[in-house]
Amino acid sequence: MTDQAEYVLGTHEAELHRLGFQHRLWFVPAHRLWERAGIKPGSKMLDVGCGPGFASLDMAQIVSQQGKVVGVDESATYVEFAKSQAQSRLQHQTQFFRGDVTNIDQVLNKEGIETGTFDIAYIRWVMCFVSDPQTTINSIAKMLKPGGKLLIQDYFNYASMCVAPRSEVFETVIQAIAKSWSDHGGDPDIMGRLPQIAINADLSIEHIARVEIGTAQPGSTMWNWPETFWPVFLPRLVELGYITNEQHLEFLKDWESHSNNSAAYMHLPPVYEMIATKSE
Repeated sequence: MTDQAEYVLGTHEAELHRLGFQHRLWFVPAHRLWERAGIKPGSKMLDVGCGPGFASLDMAQIVSQQGKVVGVDESATYVEFAKSQAQSRLQHQTQFFRGDVTNIDQVLNKEGIETGTFDIAYIRWVMCFVSDPQTTINSIAKMLKPGGKLLIQDYFNYASMCVAPRSEVFETVIQAIAKSWSDHGGDPDIMGRLPQIAINADLSIEHIARVEIGTAQPGSTMWNWPETFWPVFLPRLVELGYITNEQHLEFLKDWESHSNNSAAYMHLPPVYEMIATKSE
């Protein structure tokens, strides 16, 4: 099976650059969550669904050579990119493996990494694509030490994303995006279910909050975040039949109009974060 088939948004160069830009925009709330969980030199970190490793490589700087960062992703392309980046940065405290995060304990056990190894497991914008979230969280929990923490950042009420002034075609496309994820086994509102899923995995909830990222206005960096998403995903929505080519073109025209309107702003898809702790 190819990476393109496995990865919802593909693994081509444009998507790799989009993920890098996305990580830079969201680095501050990620780092804030890591700090809240107690990341420090010597920590052992697991990056679940690490993609090209942008978060992993930042974690590696924080944990230093005394610590360890292990990333797992289903994309061979992204895993090789992460390995090359780690090598060029002399981050020998990192390891990257290809594997299905749904059973990440089995993937890591085969690589000689025992259960109960990690202080912190981090997973961002992965659970919304996972078809079996309970098995996935159970598997991650096995890899945590007693007292270890699971950190998640993901969507809730995704389809509430909209622009002002309101746009019918914009909201139609957002609904189509959410439906395409659901039809392929994901859940764009997964953070509404994850606290109970974590409790079912014998984890206790320590922290839940909405990630505050401010208002996106034309010309702002956060306005440019979804702008990098449209060229990657909207043609696929047309290809899969979720929107028509006419709706795609109307959307792009409408987006350009909003982008040139100083009175416009955007309600971004709400991202929530959670820390859940494994019992001692």
